[in-house]
Formats: sequence, C-alpha cells, structure tokens
Amino acid sequence: MDGRKSKVLLVDDHPLVRQWLGQLIEEQPDLAICGEADDLSKTLPRIETTRPDIVILDISLPEGSAMDLIKTIKAAHPLLPILVLSMHDENVYAERVIRAGARGFVMKRETADRVIEAIYRVLRGKLAVSDTIAARFDEKFGAGRPPPAGPLVERLSDRELEIFERLGAGDDTRSIANSLDISIKTVQAHFANIKAKLELENATELLREAIRWNESHPR
Repeated sequence: MDGRKSKVLLVDDHPLVRQWLGQLIEEQPDLAICGEADDLSKTLPRIETTRPDIVILDISLPEGSAMDLIKTIKAAHPLLPILVLSMHDENVYAERVIRAGARGFVMKRETADRVIEAIYRVLRGKLAVSDTIAARFDEKFGAGRPPPAGPLVERLSDRELEIFERLGAGDDTRSIANSLDISIKTVQAHFANIKAKLELENATELLREAIRWNESHPR
C-alpha cells in the first residue's frame, strides 16, 4: 500500500444504510467515503465531482432504472468498478448486474466482514459474488457445459423484469411509462413480451403473476 485511501461513493436511497455502510468503510485504514447519492439523477454528477475508486449502489432506486445506470456508468467510466449491495435475491439479480457491468453483488443480509471483503475484491479487479453464485457461473459458463434450466422469469430482459416488478408493486401502465421515461405503447409491448415469455394467457394472469412474484421477492 502507498498510504492513499481508496475513495468510495455510496448510492442508496435509505439514509440508515448509507450511515451504517459509511461507518463500516471509514473504520478501514485504507478506505474513505468520498460522497453519497440517494437517487439516479445525482449519481453521475457525484462521480464527476468526487472521482471515486469504487461505486457501491443498490438497484432499488427512485427515478428510473438502476440497471441502466450501471450500463451508463460503465460507458462513461469503463475502468470504474461497481459493487451492488441489495436486498434483491442474488439468484435472480447477480448475473444480471454482472452482465450490465458491475463487478460484484452482495446481499444486504450478509455480514459486515463479507461486505468489506467484497469491496476489496472488486478494488483488486476480481469478481465478488457468493460461493453459490460463483458455482453457478462455473456451471453455466464452463467450457462445453450447457446452461442449466431455470425459472421462466430468467427469460425476461432486464427492462422486462423491472416492468414486471413495477406492475406487481401496483404501478399502472402510465406510471411505469413515466418513471422509466418511455411511451405507454412501449410498456404495452413489454407486457406482451412478458406474457409470451412467462407463458401467460392474458393480462389478468400477468397481473396475478407479477403480484405473486413481488410478494415472494420483496425489495
């Protein structure tokens, strides 16, 4: 070590999470918080002004798609590592965030030691996921091995999954369109694709399945 502390930018809309994680990071001799953001619109400006060495973000953020934010960050700052810390189920989201450009996924239920370990792994250029997800990656992407069968929801694109979740949370078509800055027709087209991929017959089945999904995968 050269004595310089690695700068960490925290992106989470829960103040208590930012406070807990900030204190945890500041306890490390070679890490320091350089800034915080609580929504998508503030994140990119914070990156520009603070120049962090790593961004730690949740994927449940107001005002848009956090998955799109990951892709935008990587496009603007391709060498900036991102670690996702989330309540979301790693079995559904870990691979998605890695594909989007993040270097790690840790669930908020993990221990403080596990979170710190993940931060250091990502800073060293390594992938930070649980042993379960790492084994799944080995099985899925190992040479000559076919991907294992998964639940139908894995067929959904990142945007489709986000719309599916918003529908199950009670958002109507217009609200979804406004929050994602897309047209109502685009949302309706996504609904049609989701129904086809999940093998659902109609809008009633789609809504019922979306509600059931949200109840079994709380944010």
